[in-house]
Amino acid sequence: MISREKLENNQVFLYVIVLLIAAGVGLLAPFVGEQLDVTISFVIAILMFSMFSQIPFTALKESFANRRFVGALLTVNYVAVPIVVWLLTMLLPEHPPLLLGVYLVLLTPCIDYVIVFTALGRGNEKAMLISTPILFFTQMLLLPLYLWLFLGKEASRIVEASPFLEAFLVLIVLPLVIAISLQLFAKKSQVGDQLIHLSAWLPVPFMALTLFVVVASQIGKLSASLEWIIKVIPIYILFMVIMPILSKFIGKTFKLDSKSGRALVFSGSTRNSLVVLPLALALPENINTLVAAIIVTQTMVEIIGEIIYIRVVPALIK
Repeated sequence: MISREKLENNQVFLYVIVLLIAAGVGLLAPFVGEQLDVTISFVIAILMFSMFSQIPFTALKESFANRRFVGALLTVNYVAVPIVVWLLTMLLPEHPPLLLGVYLVLLTPCIDYVIVFTALGRGNEKAMLISTPILFFTQMLLLPLYLWLFLGKEASRIVEASPFLEAFLVLIVLPLVIAISLQLFAKKSQVGDQLIHLSAWLPVPFMALTLFVVVASQIGKLSASLEWIIKVIPIYILFMVIMPILSKFIGKTFKLDSKSGRALVFSGSTRNSLVVLPLALALPENINTLVAAIIVTQTMVEIIGEIIYIRVVPALIK
């Protein structure tokens, strides 16, 4: 029988295989992909719960213990990344839905599989895990501000508050509240503790299922957005090339050790595509397909980039 540790250690290869199968299903059997479209929100909600249940929200004070790492993490994700994204998007056409998709995905740091990639890249995955509550709350607070700064009035024009807020509450806040409640329950009850351990099996299979559902249901729609997708792929590649260099420099400035420096590289370069995807799908019908396609494209580019990272980052930061 496969162990959870073995499943987690091999999840990257599982995701690659799932992406290939999903692409095949979406392209060769588009009618199947269309049927999967309605399951996206449900699958993502369970994925969010499974990931949130493993994030130590009840140990939030502990997150601030490593002040140098937290300072470097916040500097990379909320100072360096926005500047890089703003500069890179100057290379794109002034098309608000296109820019919205890029901003949504690149301005939000990953809080889930970044921990796995950090471990595979010989980084400090424990520091990364403990810092995830900070990253989650800060990005939820700062994302609206960045959208307003970068898009101005266009943001309010193309983002309808009601469905956007509904998606945020149902797919992010509700799973978060349930996960935190379960963590508090686990501190007082053995049953709760067992449920937390049981939920630890969920992230990998549900991440794989989410990737399958999202790619299989959305890849057939990419052809309609191909003109824009071709334009954003070089931006995503440039982002993944630039951020490790900047993160290494910031890590040195904060005098981080090599393992923490590697974790910083992975955090600065890995984005929160699956968390913001429901927000994209909640946008008006005339633009949600394009915005979702822009986000899904980033996921596919990023998976390839992460496979390269786990070999390159240990050599970059010794």
